[in-house]
Amino acid sequence: MMKKFFTTAAVAGAMIATPAMAQDAAFDRLPAPAEQGEDLSATPPAGIFIGIAAVVAIVLGVIIATGENDADETLPTSP
Repeated sequence: MMKKFFTTAAVAGAMIATPAMAQDAAFDRLPAPAEQGEDLSATPPAGIFIGIAAVVAIVLGVIIATGENDADETLPTSP
């Protein structure tokens, strides 16, 4: 009984202390200065390619899942 109580108390203490420790650590860091930025306007955005690939994958998945390739051969027949 006491072991369960101490374990519960230790877990509760750890859950309470973790955000407080993380909050203190956040003030010690400063962002790095950015002298030069990258010019990404010349390259096509990767989001377009990812979006097209996702749409193609969804369409192919629907086609494969519906099985529109001669469904009569896959159906069972009675003797």
